[in-house]
Amino acid sequence: VQLQASGGGLVQAGGSLRLTCAASGRRFRSYGWFRQAPGKEREFVAAIFDNARKYYTDSVKGRFAISRDNAENTLYLEMNSLTPDDTAIYYCASGDPILTYVRASEGYRVWGQGTLVTVSS
Repeated sequence: VQLQASGGGLVQAGGSLRLTCAASGRRFRSYGWFRQAPGKEREFVAAIFDNARKYYTDSVKGRFAISRDNAENTLYLEMNSLTPDDTAIYYCASGDPILTYVRASEGYRVWGQGTLVTVSS
């Protein structure tokens, strides 16, 4: 099982990016995006559970949208109205967490390599 994240880059504040995570191998119940900013711990961004329920951290609600193409086994994160605070390495992850852990990194077994998003002011 592998995850390959892509789509990061440099964008100005207010801009948009779409991250893609191509998955191979078995399917999982939950697919998520986490991010780690310089000098900070990794944090939850968004997750999609059973290809239906979507979860977001408060700081990205209304700006980011997670989706998944089940046929292509691909995960997306559409990011709009980006701010410098969104600058981080973004990681996709997959796993079978119970709902209590859908926002926790401990709930995910497989991790992609990360893609860097830099938002300039």
